[in-house]
Amino acid sequence: MSNNESSFATSLWDFFCSLKLTVVTLILLATTSIIGTVLPQDPGKAEQFRQQSGEAAYKLFQSLDFFDMYHSWWFLLLLALFSLNLICCSIKRFPKVWKTVHEPLLVAADNHFKTLGNVEEQLLKKPVDQVRDRVVAFLGREFAAPVVTEQDGKVYLFAQKAPYARFGVYVTHLSILIIFVGAIVGTLFGYKAYVNIVEGTATTQVHPRGSDKPIDLGFSVRCDEFSVSYYPGGQRPKEFKSLLTVTDNGQVVYDKRPIVVNDPLTHKGITFYQSSYGPAGDAVYTFAVTERASGQTVTVSGREKEHIALPGGASLIPMGYTDSYENFGPAAQVSIDKGDHQHGNPFIVLQNFPTFDQQRGDAWIVALTGAKQKFYTGLQVAKDPGVWVVWLGCALMVVGSMSAFFLSHRRLWVAITPVGDKTGVKIGGSAHRNQPGFEIAFDELKKKLKTDLAS
Repeated sequence: MSNNESSFATSLWDFFCSLKLTVVTLILLATTSIIGTVLPQDPGKAEQFRQQSGEAAYKLFQSLDFFDMYHSWWFLLLLALFSLNLICCSIKRFPKVWKTVHEPLLVAADNHFKTLGNVEEQLLKKPVDQVRDRVVAFLGREFAAPVVTEQDGKVYLFAQKAPYARFGVYVTHLSILIIFVGAIVGTLFGYKAYVNIVEGTATTQVHPRGSDKPIDLGFSVRCDEFSVSYYPGGQRPKEFKSLLTVTDNGQVVYDKRPIVVNDPLTHKGITFYQSSYGPAGDAVYTFAVTERASGQTVTVSGREKEHIALPGGASLIPMGYTDSYENFGPAAQVSIDKGDHQHGNPFIVLQNFPTFDQQRGDAWIVALTGAKQKFYTGLQVAKDPGVWVVWLGCALMVVGSMSAFFLSHRRLWVAITPVGDKTGVKIGGSAHRNQPGFEIAFDELKKKLKTDLAS
């Protein structure tokens, strides 16, 4: 390899190992994620944005793939660049960390003690062997079992705690890469779709967003029943619920399984979320109508704005319905055509108060006995085969982050040397993280050691 080629390869390697590249890439990813949060990531809603923001902004954002940003080539390129930067940084620094953990310095010379911020020296009137045994026992009891090395009449001890805490950052790096892999798997082999199912009907297909081509589920989903409850005093939904039956290969897998918001149904890796609802066709009303003069009561049914025949040539016309009318429960607005093809004055009848209409004083007393409105349930459908890969990455990230932030690789070196008829003991230590905490622990340790050696 020529010098120019070697220089280019070195420069390229340094570029991918650069911390500046990491910072710039993270800023770009954060910025684009904000864009993806603000702008609707649904090509079907792009037309709505064009109407609100104008043609020029729409064309610019469309050309930049801002309406489907997480599938755009430039966003995937940013993820690839960040991943490559993460891998190169890890490869560059990993050998040194591995050597620090598995090939530690066992013999600490005076020059090494000068580099340590925590050092303590003692001079004892005891033989070297006795001091060595005392210090070995003390470290094994108070810190960690030391490695003993004897050279030229001197004794060197080395002990360490939590050495693998240094690898926490690499576990975190690996977790990020695994999460990226899971996201890519979900993007390539999964989908997000929707489906509307009318009560009493079933479907075997869903409709992906941004596409007119339906996706076959491979099984059948039927909506057996849909129900909605409201907060008192209005039409604000409190809870809406669907009862779904899943049939696969002729076998019922789920029978009238209820799903509500935040409680989805999952089958074969496909998850159905309760999302929306709406009326499907006109409601069918049932009334008990009593002729005041004769006391005869008839039960009639019909749809909204339909003329429902009554005895004597009159007809009842439903005009509207609500599940909750001023805290009185279900109510309907109706009018009566007395045979002259003229709508009378509309009035309210209440299901929970069947005698309420008597005070109106008309020839017909009307009571609402029921209303059946079919609904469709709107379901969001998601298939994400990479979700378990993402969960694995998240678990590793928790482990790696806790190791990196809450554990510290602590090391102690001890040199026991004869000084005339006495023995000198020099102890020093360091930690790769949380130096203030280690200084407190080291001060406590050296006090205990001094007391132990003096006893």
